[in-house]
Amino acid sequence: MSKLALEDHIVDILDFIADDLDTAQTRMEQFQKSRGNGPDESPMAQSAAEIHAALRLADGFDIDQMVSEYRALRASVVKQWVTSNRTLAGTDIEDLTRFNEAVDQAVTESVAHYTKTINDSRNIFLGVLAHDLRNPIGAATMAAQMMMRSSKDDAKQSKVASEIVRTTNRATQILDDLLDLARSSFGTELRVVRERIDLAPLCQQLADELRAISSGREVEVEAKGDTSGLWDKSRMGQVLSNLMANAIQHGDANSVVSAKLDGSDPDVCKVVVHNHGRAISSDKLKTIFHSWMQGQVIQDLTGSGTHLGLGLYISKLIVEAHGGAITVTSDEQLGTQFIVSMPRS
Repeated sequence: MSKLALEDHIVDILDFIADDLDTAQTRMEQFQKSRGNGPDESPMAQSAAEIHAALRLADGFDIDQMVSEYRALRASVVKQWVTSNRTLAGTDIEDLTRFNEAVDQAVTESVAHYTKTINDSRNIFLGVLAHDLRNPIGAATMAAQMMMRSSKDDAKQSKVASEIVRTTNRATQILDDLLDLARSSFGTELRVVRERIDLAPLCQQLADELRAISSGREVEVEAKGDTSGLWDKSRMGQVLSNLMANAIQHGDANSVVSAKLDGSDPDVCKVVVHNHGRAISSDKLKTIFHSWMQGQVIQDLTGSGTHLGLGLYISKLIVEAHGGAITVTSDEQLGTQFIVSMPRS
């Protein structure tokens, strides 16, 4: 924006603040404003502060630069106010307080609008990226599978084709996680297709696969009672695979990772994945199921690639989409365990 346009928009911000000063305010409203909860506006109307945030974002300002404008505006107004009023009456003190509250409210609205726009743009980008990449990756997977079938007598070519399939499958899993993240960010529940499945053989199959790609790490599966229920097989495979892979990744290299399934309750099937190793700190336990919290980009089990660390967040979404619950406990002596409780129907 030009210097003149900047000055013009400052007038809009000052009008917003002046209107606030002219509005009667109760003690409760003052208290709510101190917590960033200003008066309710029309859901379709944007305030001057929100418009200011949109303009700054479009002009390439970062959030620190935008907030610094409000600091400069506050300092300029207070300086002129005090200069023109050498002695301040009680009403002036009250007005200065209201002025600072109004500026804080404007900052709150600007920051909230700025960050929401950034987050929405990021999620749209991730969703489009994941969706558009699925077709070329799927084509590469199919081509590699055809190579495997046609090169049974050529060990070298078969090995290369197998590696391509494994790599594209890992890329597809990353895309699935990105799509799930984008859907959840926009408030869309994960779609689950229920069918009667047994978790015990599914868990054993996944344990065998993880054992093969993690240099023979010990992964034990124990099951008792009825471990069947109406669940989405693909989604539950994601949960079990994520939890066991996470236990292998972060557990002691010489310890055994265990997955215990308890189907003794007629209404709920419980899965407990346990590993020994360094305990998770209490601070991390509070946010461990949040998106972008579990390490962002971290090395995968094979050491040949990376993943986004969204596994626990996606697992929580899947479990909750089934009406279940997932919790975690971690102790230096007892180890770390993730407990999943799944209603059978």
